[in-house]
Amino acid sequence: MTTVSSTTSSSAATGSASSVSSATSAADQEDRFMKLLVAQMQNQDPLNPMDNSQMTSQIAQINTVGGIEKLNTTVTQLLSAFNNMQSQSALQLPGRDVLVEGSTLALQNGSAAGGVSLAADADTVKVDVLDPAGQVLRSISLGKSSAGVRSFTWDGKDSSGNAVADGNWQMRVTATANGKAVDATALTAAKVQSVTSKDGDTELDLGSLGSKAWSAIQSFL
Repeated sequence: MTTVSSTTSSSAATGSASSVSSATSAADQEDRFMKLLVAQMQNQDPLNPMDNSQMTSQIAQINTVGGIEKLNTTVTQLLSAFNNMQSQSALQLPGRDVLVEGSTLALQNGSAAGGVSLAADADTVKVDVLDPAGQVLRSISLGKSSAGVRSFTWDGKDSSGNAVADGNWQMRVTATANGKAVDATALTAAKVQSVTSKDGDTELDLGSLGSKAWSAIQSFL
Protein backbone atom coordinates (compact mmCIF):
# COMPACT_ATOMS: atom_id res chain seq x y z
CA MET A 1 0.00 0.00 0.00
CA THR A 2 2.89 2.35 0.78
CA THR A 3 4.31 1.68 -2.68
CA VAL A 4 0.98 2.43 -4.34
CA SER A 5 0.64 5.76 -2.46
CA SER A 6 4.17 6.78 -3.43
CA THR A 7 3.56 5.92 -7.09
CA THR A 8 0.30 7.89 -7.19
CA SER A 9 1.91 10.97 -5.65
CA SER A 10 4.86 10.78 -8.03
CA SER A 11 2.59 10.36 -11.06
CA ALA A 12 0.42 13.33 -10.18
CA ALA A 13 3.44 15.55 -9.66
CA THR A 14 5.08 14.39 -12.86
CA GLY A 15 1.85 14.77 -14.88
CA SER A 16 1.57 18.40 -13.82
CA ALA A 17 2.51 20.78 -16.64
CA SER A 18 4.45 23.00 -14.22
CA SER A 19 7.02 20.25 -13.51
CA VAL A 20 7.77 19.42 -17.14
CA SER A 21 11.05 20.80 -18.41
CA SER A 22 10.66 23.41 -21.13
CA ALA A 23 13.44 21.68 -23.05
CA THR A 24 11.36 18.52 -23.43
CA SER A 25 9.19 18.26 -26.52
CA ALA A 26 5.42 17.87 -26.23
CA ALA A 27 5.64 14.38 -27.75
CA ASP A 28 8.12 13.22 -25.08
CA GLN A 29 6.00 14.77 -22.37
CA GLU A 30 2.87 13.04 -23.63
CA ASP A 31 4.63 9.67 -23.89
CA ARG A 32 6.05 9.96 -20.38
CA PHE A 33 2.70 11.08 -19.00
CA MET A 34 0.79 8.19 -20.57
CA LYS A 35 3.27 5.61 -19.20
CA LEU A 36 3.02 7.05 -15.71
CA LEU A 37 -0.76 7.28 -15.94
CA VAL A 38 -1.05 3.63 -16.97
CA ALA A 39 1.32 2.58 -14.17
CA GLN A 40 -0.68 4.65 -11.72
CA MET A 41 -3.96 3.02 -12.78
CA GLN A 42 -2.46 -0.48 -12.62
CA ASN A 43 -1.08 0.06 -9.12
CA GLN A 44 -3.86 2.11 -7.59
CA ASP A 45 -5.60 0.98 -4.43
CA PRO A 46 -8.82 -0.85 -5.47
CA LEU A 47 -10.46 0.47 -2.31
CA ASN A 48 -9.40 4.05 -3.07
CA PRO A 49 -9.18 4.44 -6.87
CA MET A 50 -8.04 7.59 -8.63
CA ASP A 51 -10.71 10.24 -8.86
CA ASN A 52 -12.03 10.68 -12.41
CA SER A 53 -11.78 14.45 -12.20
CA GLN A 54 -8.10 14.17 -11.23
CA MET A 55 -7.30 11.99 -14.24
CA THR A 56 -9.28 14.27 -16.56
CA SER A 57 -7.40 17.29 -15.23
CA GLN A 58 -4.03 15.64 -15.85
CA ILE A 59 -4.99 14.67 -19.41
CA ALA A 60 -6.19 18.21 -20.08
CA GLN A 61 -2.89 19.64 -18.83
CA ILE A 62 -0.73 17.49 -21.09
CA ASN A 63 -3.01 18.20 -24.05
CA THR A 64 -2.67 21.93 -23.37
CA VAL A 65 1.13 21.71 -23.37
CA GLY A 66 1.09 19.75 -26.64
CA GLY A 67 -1.37 22.20 -28.19
CA ILE A 68 0.75 25.20 -27.28
CA GLU A 69 3.84 23.66 -28.87
CA LYS A 70 1.92 22.89 -32.07
CA LEU A 71 0.55 26.45 -32.09
CA ASN A 72 4.05 27.88 -31.69
CA THR A 73 5.28 25.76 -34.60
CA THR A 74 2.41 26.95 -36.79
CA VAL A 75 2.99 30.60 -35.91
CA THR A 76 6.71 30.25 -36.65
CA GLN A 77 5.94 28.76 -40.06
CA LEU A 78 3.44 31.53 -40.84
CA LEU A 79 5.94 34.21 -39.78
CA SER A 80 8.61 32.67 -42.00
CA ALA A 81 6.23 32.60 -44.96
CA PHE A 82 5.22 36.22 -44.31
CA ASN A 83 8.85 37.35 -44.16
CA ASN A 84 9.60 35.58 -47.44
CA MET A 85 6.58 37.21 -49.09
CA GLN A 86 7.60 40.61 -47.73
CA SER A 87 11.12 40.20 -49.10
CA GLN A 88 9.77 39.27 -52.53
CA SER A 89 7.47 42.30 -52.52
CA ALA A 90 10.29 44.59 -51.44
CA LEU A 91 12.31 43.63 -54.50
CA GLN A 92 9.75 45.50 -56.60
CA LEU A 93 10.25 48.76 -54.69
CA PRO A 94 13.45 50.30 -56.13
CA GLY A 95 12.42 53.40 -58.08
CA ARG A 96 9.09 53.74 -56.21
CA ASP A 97 8.24 56.76 -54.06
CA VAL A 98 7.13 56.11 -50.50
CA LEU A 99 6.02 58.15 -47.51
CA VAL A 100 7.89 57.92 -44.21
CA GLU A 101 7.79 60.03 -41.08
CA GLY A 102 9.54 63.36 -41.63
CA SER A 103 8.92 67.09 -42.02
CA THR A 104 10.84 67.79 -45.25
CA LEU A 105 9.29 68.70 -48.59
CA ALA A 106 11.74 68.05 -51.41
CA LEU A 107 10.79 70.55 -54.13
CA GLN A 108 12.01 69.51 -57.57
CA ASN A 109 10.99 71.01 -60.90
CA GLY A 110 8.30 73.04 -59.17
CA SER A 111 6.58 70.12 -57.44
CA ALA A 112 6.82 68.34 -54.11
CA ALA A 113 4.86 65.54 -52.49
CA GLY A 114 4.22 64.87 -48.84
CA GLY A 115 1.71 63.28 -46.53
CA VAL A 116 -0.13 63.46 -43.23
CA SER A 117 -0.90 60.65 -40.80
CA LEU A 118 -3.99 61.31 -38.65
CA ALA A 119 -4.72 59.50 -35.40
CA ALA A 120 -8.45 60.22 -35.79
CA ASP A 121 -10.96 61.77 -38.17
CA ALA A 122 -10.45 65.51 -38.60
CA ASP A 123 -12.71 68.36 -39.75
CA THR A 124 -9.77 70.43 -40.94
CA VAL A 125 -6.22 69.49 -41.93
CA LYS A 126 -3.63 72.12 -42.81
CA VAL A 127 -0.05 71.94 -44.04
CA ASP A 128 2.18 74.99 -43.55
CA VAL A 129 5.29 75.25 -45.73
CA LEU A 130 7.94 77.17 -43.78
CA ASP A 131 10.75 79.39 -44.98
CA PRO A 132 14.29 79.15 -43.51
CA ALA A 133 13.27 81.58 -40.74
CA GLY A 134 10.34 79.37 -39.72
CA GLN A 135 7.74 81.72 -41.10
CA VAL A 136 4.75 80.41 -43.05
CA LEU A 137 5.54 80.58 -46.76
CA ARG A 138 2.38 78.83 -47.91
CA SER A 139 -0.60 77.19 -46.23
CA ILE A 140 -2.25 74.23 -47.92
CA SER A 141 -5.74 73.27 -46.74
CA LEU A 142 -6.55 69.58 -47.11
CA GLY A 143 -10.08 69.97 -45.76
CA LYS A 144 -11.88 67.15 -44.00
CA SER A 145 -9.96 63.86 -43.71
CA SER A 146 -10.50 60.43 -42.22
CA ALA A 147 -8.07 58.82 -39.80
CA GLY A 148 -5.05 57.28 -41.47
CA VAL A 149 -2.59 58.44 -44.12
CA ARG A 150 -3.29 60.81 -46.96
CA SER A 151 -0.91 62.42 -49.44
CA PHE A 152 -0.77 65.89 -50.96
CA THR A 153 1.29 67.87 -53.47
CA TRP A 154 2.73 71.36 -53.34
CA ASP A 155 3.10 73.34 -56.57
CA GLY A 156 6.22 75.12 -55.34
CA LYS A 157 4.55 78.52 -54.99
CA ASP A 158 4.30 80.84 -52.00
CA SER A 159 1.10 82.47 -50.73
CA SER A 160 1.48 85.26 -53.33
CA GLY A 161 1.68 82.79 -56.20
CA ASN A 162 5.39 83.25 -56.77
CA ALA A 163 7.51 80.20 -57.55
CA VAL A 164 10.20 79.41 -54.99
CA ALA A 165 13.54 77.74 -55.56
CA ASP A 166 13.87 73.98 -55.73
CA GLY A 167 15.32 72.39 -52.62
CA ASN A 168 14.29 71.06 -49.23
CA TRP A 169 11.63 73.00 -47.37
CA GLN A 170 10.22 72.33 -43.91
CA MET A 171 6.53 71.74 -43.24
CA ARG A 172 4.21 71.71 -40.25
CA VAL A 173 0.89 69.87 -40.12
CA THR A 174 -2.10 70.59 -37.88
CA ALA A 175 -5.55 69.02 -37.64
CA THR A 176 -8.68 69.62 -35.59
CA ALA A 177 -12.03 67.95 -34.95
CA ASN A 178 -14.88 69.84 -33.28
CA GLY A 179 -12.43 72.56 -32.33
CA LYS A 180 -10.01 70.16 -30.64
CA ALA A 181 -6.55 69.21 -31.87
CA VAL A 182 -6.07 65.83 -33.54
CA ASP A 183 -2.69 64.10 -33.47
CA ALA A 184 -1.15 64.66 -36.91
CA THR A 185 2.26 63.47 -38.11
CA ALA A 186 4.05 64.94 -41.10
CA LEU A 187 5.25 62.48 -43.73
CA THR A 188 7.99 63.09 -46.26
CA ALA A 189 8.32 61.49 -49.68
CA ALA A 190 11.43 59.59 -50.75
CA LYS A 191 12.48 57.35 -53.60
CA VAL A 192 13.59 53.81 -52.80
CA GLN A 193 17.14 53.40 -54.10
CA SER A 194 17.71 49.79 -53.17
CA VAL A 195 16.47 46.99 -50.91
CA THR A 196 18.42 44.64 -48.68
CA SER A 197 17.15 41.66 -46.71
CA LYS A 198 18.96 39.82 -43.93
CA ASP A 199 17.63 37.35 -41.38
CA GLY A 200 14.06 38.20 -42.37
CA ASP A 201 14.52 41.96 -41.86
CA THR A 202 13.98 44.18 -44.93
CA GLU A 203 15.84 47.50 -45.13
CA LEU A 204 15.16 50.23 -47.69
CA ASP A 205 17.81 52.69 -48.87
CA LEU A 206 16.00 56.05 -49.19
CA GLY A 207 18.96 58.10 -50.35
CA SER A 208 19.42 61.27 -48.28
CA LEU A 209 16.98 59.95 -45.67
CA GLY A 210 19.21 56.97 -45.04
CA SER A 211 18.19 53.38 -44.45
CA LYS A 212 14.70 52.66 -43.14
CA ALA A 213 12.98 49.46 -42.03
CA TRP A 214 10.07 48.13 -44.06
CA SER A 215 7.77 48.97 -41.14
CA ALA A 216 8.68 52.68 -41.48
CA ILE A 217 6.77 52.94 -44.77
CA GLN A 218 3.46 54.70 -44.20
CA SER A 219 2.20 54.63 -47.79
CA PHE A 220 3.23 54.29 -51.43
CA LEU A 221 2.95 57.07 -54.00
